[in-house]
Amino acid sequence: MAIEDLQPYQRIVQDVKDQVRLGRLQASDKLGSTRELAEHYGVAPGTVQRALAELRKEGVVYSHQGRGSFIRESAADAVADPTSLAIKRLEEKVDELSERLERLEAGEGKRS
Repeated sequence: MAIEDLQPYQRIVQDVKDQVRLGRLQASDKLGSTRELAEHYGVAPGTVQRALAELRKEGVVYSHQGRGSFIRESAADAVADPTSLAIKRLEEKVDELSERLERLEAGEGKRS
């Protein structure tokens, strides 16, 4: 689905997620106020509020009444695509298996 086909609140959600994915927004970063975001995206404040609700539901942001909305520590995992996550898990498993193999081979060398 092209970005033009998305509802305005969905475009905001996608943009914030893209910024997290690219590292432009990081854990604990504060987002602009509802009014600032509405001006930035050229939408009504209610549209921004709907986008923030969706981002909270997806685990990308958390909000504090009167303080604003912030990027969650786990946001990078929440926005990562499934293929990237699978590759990361495989890399971790290969590292673990390599370490085990090295320990086994080191034990074999002591017996010889």
